[in-house]
Amino acid sequence: FFLQQRAPGKVLHDAVCNHLNLVEGDYFGLEFPDHKKMMVWLDLLKPVMKQIRRPKHVVVKFVVKFFPPDHAQLQEELTRYLFALQVKQDLAQGRLTCNDTSTALLISHIVQSEIGDFDETIDREHLAKNKYIPQQEALEDKIMEFHRSHMGQTPAESDFQLLEIARRLEMYGIRLHPAKDREGTKINLAVANTGILVFQGHTKINAFNWAKVRKLSFKRKRFLIKLRPDVNSSFQDTLEFLMASRDFCKCFWKICVEHHAFFRLFEEPKPKPKPVLFSRGSSFRFSGRTQKQVLDYVKEGGHKKVQFERKHSKIHSIRNMTAQPSEKHAEVPKQVSDFSAHFLFNWELRSLAVQSCRQGKELKASAEDTGQRKSPALKKSPKEGRKVDGAVVSTVEEEEEAAKDRMQQNRPQSQQPSTGSLTGSPHLSELSINSQGGPSVANMSLSPNLSPDAKQSSPLISPLLNDPSCIRTDDEEEVKRRRFPTEKAYFIAKEVATTERTYLKDLEVITSWFQNAVTKEDCMPETLKNLIFSNFEPLHKFHTGFLKEIEQRLALWEGRSNAHIKGDYQRIGDVMLKNIQSMKQLTIHLWKHNEILIELENGIKSSRKLETFCRDFELQKVCYLPLNTFLLRPLHRLMHYKQIMERLCKHYPPSHVDFRDSRAALAEISEMVAQLHGNMIKMENFQKLHELKKDLIGIDNLVIPGREFIRLGSLSKLSGKGLQQRMFFLFNDILLYTSRGLTASNQFKVHGHLPLYDMTIEESEEEWGVPHCLTLRGQHQSIVVAASTRAEMDKWTEDIQMAIDLAEKSSGPAPELLASSPTDNKSPDETTVDQESEDDLSASRTSLERQSPHRGNTTVHVCWHRNTSVSMIDFSIAVENQLSGNLLRKFKNSNGWQKLWVVFTNFCMFFYKSHQDNHPLASLPLLGYSLTIPLESENIHKDYVFKLHFKSHVYYFRAESEYTFERWMEVIRSATSSASRTRALSHKEPHAY
Repeated sequence: FFLQQRAPGKVLHDAVCNHLNLVEGDYFGLEFPDHKKMMVWLDLLKPVMKQIRRPKHVVVKFVVKFFPPDHAQLQEELTRYLFALQVKQDLAQGRLTCNDTSTALLISHIVQSEIGDFDETIDREHLAKNKYIPQQEALEDKIMEFHRSHMGQTPAESDFQLLEIARRLEMYGIRLHPAKDREGTKINLAVANTGILVFQGHTKINAFNWAKVRKLSFKRKRFLIKLRPDVNSSFQDTLEFLMASRDFCKCFWKICVEHHAFFRLFEEPKPKPKPVLFSRGSSFRFSGRTQKQVLDYVKEGGHKKVQFERKHSKIHSIRNMTAQPSEKHAEVPKQVSDFSAHFLFNWELRSLAVQSCRQGKELKASAEDTGQRKSPALKKSPKEGRKVDGAVVSTVEEEEEAAKDRMQQNRPQSQQPSTGSLTGSPHLSELSINSQGGPSVANMSLSPNLSPDAKQSSPLISPLLNDPSCIRTDDEEEVKRRRFPTEKAYFIAKEVATTERTYLKDLEVITSWFQNAVTKEDCMPETLKNLIFSNFEPLHKFHTGFLKEIEQRLALWEGRSNAHIKGDYQRIGDVMLKNIQSMKQLTIHLWKHNEILIELENGIKSSRKLETFCRDFELQKVCYLPLNTFLLRPLHRLMHYKQIMERLCKHYPPSHVDFRDSRAALAEISEMVAQLHGNMIKMENFQKLHELKKDLIGIDNLVIPGREFIRLGSLSKLSGKGLQQRMFFLFNDILLYTSRGLTASNQFKVHGHLPLYDMTIEESEEEWGVPHCLTLRGQHQSIVVAASTRAEMDKWTEDIQMAIDLAEKSSGPAPELLASSPTDNKSPDETTVDQESEDDLSASRTSLERQSPHRGNTTVHVCWHRNTSVSMIDFSIAVENQLSGNLLRKFKNSNGWQKLWVVFTNFCMFFYKSHQDNHPLASLPLLGYSLTIPLESENIHKDYVFKLHFKSHVYYFRAESEYTFERWMEVIRSATSSASRTRALSHKEPHAY
């Protein structure tokens, strides 16, 4: 049928996937031997008849072609089952090599999926009949020992664990291609999601990540890799490998092109226009969906879930699993108890298969695998809920209960090896893929300006939290709105509860996670330990009870309990007054926070062990902000209470039953804030200086008495080589300029500094012909800088002039206090353009190519990549503008809305599956983003929707009420549109510099 119709390979590939009901078929390919007996992949664009010349004598195999970096990116259980079968086959054929322990562990999971729980007699019989590897007898005892530990594990769980172990092996998914290097040494080449690998035997000796590869080509038998220039690399510009023949070389080149396109591109590459006269080079291109497109398709629910039967599994009674991920698993496979499909792996499509296609339009398997797939319609009882795009949708209350159940069920799994986060997928966002082929988090963030080359999961990656249970229907939202109260006071009270949940989680970072880690490592002096935890534990205990009271009041307000007396409880002022009065007794602990912050920094300074411990703790997912930020949270929370009570009092008329309590609560909290405000301002500056110290190298004494931070941001500096991007840090006595260095810690290297005393600033666009240009003239040096926009230039001009005025009025720190800064090597009378060296400044301005897990997600790095700036005023405003709650999220090209728990703080949105999660799965830095309302042409047609966009990246978020919509707009606007100093101070009390 395919031959007669001159159908392209894609038709045959799609027929196989449709026959199997395989949604994620793009990971697989059809492999067959060509006329030279060389195994090649079926080209999806060419007609089948031109590729398979003698179909009666050719065996076409359906096998895994693209191995993702993390099996959690495989959304379908059927897909993971096929990958598990591929691992099983690679073990048997000797392709997947590993040590005996790993081999035994892999086989034990295969045995668990096939025969179920351990039984020594059955195990020995099964292993005697089934040979998973050559010389299996020597490992049988170890296999059974491992199998004994898998009690209660379902086949789907076994597949998941099998892939978790396999993906960590060096030979996972590797197909070796013999070659020689320039010296004639025999080697093997391979291609993976990360790039091109070089092996000697089965040992990897080199790797060329896609980020380093500029061009791939072949010339006869020579395979050529052209690399991007790298000052730290000893490799030549072009690497050359010799293969057995031109056909071998071209075959490997095609595989490389396909892997690069599948894992690195966002969509299928468009065909090149045909040449008019003659063509040069190969016209081959990747055809099909990229991995990102596959993930998006599955996420959007554009398919129906299918049941299938495991051919090799002898398990008849299987328990159901939750479909939700545990804290450490991006996804836990859902086991279907009633399988209805019989899968045939390694299909052999002989002429019999072609005839069956012609007759019944169905492909059949080879003589080796002759089972048939069944596909009865899925039945659903009315109690199972409604299905929307293949996902079961429950009521609001059912979802909340399910979330609690998931958290409880997932706790035992937290001891299992981590499989990464959903945000660790290279295609969770439009922008970032790490050097391991994975996206740039586990805490990675949506940063369109960041390159796809980040080596580690960074909070600069977009969240693609693919969970069908999060998809919500419009009917469900309407039911929720009708059920719950609609008055503004209710939503103000609800804001207290949602933000209190986040605050309590932040306290637990110190009282639980940090304390447990400190106790385990024993790296902190007892006095410091007692100082920290004796002052935080009473706060945690109090706010745990406070949150419980608020939630009980909301339950009464909503009518979820004691509905007959609901009218007496439609207020929150009395609860706030009672607890704020009790909170005043904790003021003694709040006054200690200044001492805690200083003593902790002194301890870090004096102990290398404590410094390393704190740095490592900050790399944990639960520590989603700098550690010392959590120490300031109790003071910040007081301001939030004050703002909430101000809104509540403004909303209530004086005659309202709740007005008197609300006004009294506002007076009490205002008194507390007034007492602690000055102390908090000093602590914020102290904390910010220490944070910047971690981001900078080349300066040891940044934190000195009297120094205050004013602004940081990206400017272009005019040097001998033209405009070069630099990071500038403005303080009340000095201006530092730095470049992003090539250090392992991804810090910024200080290149020079200008004392502000006697400095002048002037616009110089006409002089240098550069837009938004400024000349800064110091006593001994002048530099020319340019901002990205006129607004940015005005902010810098205003703040620098203010800092100069401050330096003139006070003696301030002497410039020589920066003794450890690099010398400028300038003559005293120099006033020309700076000629600084560029030897170590080749780091890409918009790349995370060399990003390490440390210091890669700070505000400094976001400003660098977004080419913007923030001031201390902005940080202070951000402290006041924090918010938590549920939002529905939608991508530009998706259909469904997804419910997420969102925490906004520190200019960033952090995304969770639910408020009970201990750490975010992804984050979106908002500096540089625009906040708008969707236009009619965007066809959103929903209430309370706001839009975030940066360049081509668009995200829609939907709030539950007018009040929450306005609140989210208010707090996000504070991050997306940095206020000028004049406008900011007009709304605030003067900032103490």
